[in-house]
Amino acid sequence: MRVEFFGVSRQRAGISELEIEAETLGQVLEALAHRIPSLREFIEVDRLHPSLTASLNGDSFVSDPQTRLAKNDCVFILSADAGG
Repeated sequence: MRVEFFGVSRQRAGISELEIEAETLGQVLEALAHRIPSLREFIEVDRLHPSLTASLNGDSFVSDPQTRLAKNDCVFILSADAGG
């Protein structure tokens, strides 16, 4: 699955996207904290810091670490105040 970074998360990660294997949102966050140390301060156990939010395929915002993901899903990590 693909993770794309926008705004602050992209600046901190130093990359625009990353391919990872994960079955849940919690596993995505755990993998990000492990693979990108500069994002650790934005990941609280298995949740994002309140300044960031996650969107699943650009269709809905997700926060439950048990949210199931498919191999072709994309998780967008962006600033919580982004959008319109």
